[in-house]
Amino acid sequence: MNKLYPDAAAALDGLLTDDMLIASGGFGLCGIPERLLEAIRESGVKNLTFASNNAGIDNEGIGMLLRTQQVKKMISSYVGENKEFERQFLSGELEVEFCPQGTLAERMRAGGAGIPGFYTKTGVGTQVAEGKEVKSFANRDGQMEDYILEHGIFADLAIVKAWKADETGNLVFRKTARNFNQPAATCGKVCVVEVEEIVPTGSLDPDCIHLSGVYVQRMIVGAPYDKKIEFVTTRERETA
Repeated sequence: MNKLYPDAAAALDGLLTDDMLIASGGFGLCGIPERLLEAIRESGVKNLTFASNNAGIDNEGIGMLLRTQQVKKMISSYVGENKEFERQFLSGELEVEFCPQGTLAERMRAGGAGIPGFYTKTGVGTQVAEGKEVKSFANRDGQMEDYILEHGIFADLAIVKAWKADETGNLVFRKTARNFNQPAATCGKVCVVEVEEIVPTGSLDPDCIHLSGVYVQRMIVGAPYDKKIEFVTTRERETA
């Protein structure tokens, strides 16, 4: 099965519809599937729900889709550094489901494993627990504690970015760019990946593969990339 497509638009052809749920990897601007996000913007699909750690920054990452009013809901754990996100949320234009960071990662992982729900202490007694089922379970010391039910995420589409892939779709992520890419890749009905480099099958050390190609249906080579920095902080050069 040939999983390699010539570009992002071709890789997403036939997969995009209005009102779909997309799981997107990345953390800030680290490891985001920027070529695929650009293609989604150009496709014109709307009323999208994104499950992603955040929405990037203004005009970068999912932020570019906020600018074009293509996103109706974000399932996120962090919403800072994006003025348009803030504006749309406060004005009621954007629905936001806040989800603790570890819980969001586990919801994606659970969806990828076919697990519809799990209980966690994270968020008990806070707004995170509002409207959710609460149950008591014995902890390690035998004491009863409250836990809230969180649901696994089953996305229509997963879009992620990897460092290397072989021709069968086995993926290697680069250091912290693994972040949400790994769990996001598993929870979509279809997973589309952009990579920096594709190597021959069999050339990757099996112990270094982070995600099996069984999860990957389509791939593109997105390189070359421009390294974008969220905040550029400089200081004056010291005089000799």
